[in-house]
Amino acid sequence: MPLQTEFEFTLPRGYVDESGNVHKKGVMRLATAMDEISPLRDLRVRANDAYLVIVLLSRVIVRLGNLPQMTTQVIENLFAADLAYLQAFYRQINEEGVSTLKIKCPDCSSEHEMDLADLGGVL
Repeated sequence: MPLQTEFEFTLPRGYVDESGNVHKKGVMRLATAMDEISPLRDLRVRANDAYLVIVLLSRVIVRLGNLPQMTTQVIENLFAADLAYLQAFYRQINEEGVSTLKIKCPDCSSEHEMDLADLGGVL
């Protein structure tokens, strides 16, 4: 089985562009070491550590809707729920190598797998 390096996602709210179009479906790739190191050189990150996630996500999101390119400005203008979703999605695919989570039903204790990519519209 080949290594999966790109993962589809659906944002809970979606990015609204200047024309009012909503972009919800996207693709994130696995991060490389350089993706995590390079933002540390960015002056915006040096001035504000919280900006690290903005630069990092702009590097690893390869597509969002039909936007021509991913930029830090796009990430800056996401709704908070979408930013939180993308941070969780990033951690899951880069730490586990999959977008699925094992969950346990609190009522019956049965275990299931849920795909984070499918949860965007539910959150």
